[in-house]
Amino acid sequence: MVLAMAALASGCTPSGTQAHPAPGQQRLQAPSARALDSYATRLRTSYEQRAAAAGRWGLEQVPLPPPPPPAVKPRITPRPGFEVTGQEEEDLPPVFTTVPTTHKVVFLTIDDGAEKDPAFLRMMNELRIPYTAFLTNYLVESDYGYFRAMQASGVTLNNHTLHHPYLPGLSYEEQRHEICGMQDVMEKEFGKRPKAFRPPYGNYNRDTLRAAKSCGIAYVPIWNEEVFADRWEFRESDWRLRPGDIVLTHFRGPAEWNGTMVDAMRRFLDRVTAEGFAVARLEDYL
Repeated sequence: MVLAMAALASGCTPSGTQAHPAPGQQRLQAPSARALDSYATRLRTSYEQRAAAAGRWGLEQVPLPPPPPPAVKPRITPRPGFEVTGQEEEDLPPVFTTVPTTHKVVFLTIDDGAEKDPAFLRMMNELRIPYTAFLTNYLVESDYGYFRAMQASGVTLNNHTLHHPYLPGLSYEEQRHEICGMQDVMEKEFGKRPKAFRPPYGNYNRDTLRAAKSCGIAYVPIWNEEVFADRWEFRESDWRLRPGDIVLTHFRGPAEWNGTMVDAMRRFLDRVTAEGFAVARLEDYL
């Protein structure tokens, strides 16, 4: 009996002839030892590379890898209290600060484009940290190439208006010009019209969302935490990270901050890693 089972497991009948699966069935085959060994080697090499990069950039721990993207993306709805009149009736883009997920992940977003620090690009590439950029044209037009390099590394570039105005102080047509005008720039310079838009300062009204929708915007992510080179700021009173939180920082440097973008990223990564969070790609959840 044992010999028969062993023979069947090997694909042979007890008489030594080759067993054939019944019509409509496939023979189950275990992964080869070589394939498993290759996969383990790739994992080990990836970790060693990230560990070496973490050491070079002065991190306290190796950043955690994010889980695979969800097979079914969560439904994004406005954060309670962040809706506008006519939100549901007009199917306006949702304003949200956290993505619904059970994964212990946060999403890093970076605004405007004033600082163009090559060390920041090297750091994020070497550590393989995903992030999303929201660009303002008057701040990026002096060096579109910097952001093309960012895009080539897998970063999604999104809309943060032409001139970074306080949008609720503008008319509908003026807001539409700021948002749609930046859509035109994004298509011309980066080859794509974004689906996500962040209003400057996180300020918006109904006209903002109506204008954004008319320009092809589907999502308006703002943020739940903000990180600087020397501190964190929290929207929630308990000062803690939650799964799915969107974290904001800016393209800023020593001229305006007490530190560099590298310093800000070190502060960001040390905290999220210490609390057991990985950094995931926002677009994988939208």
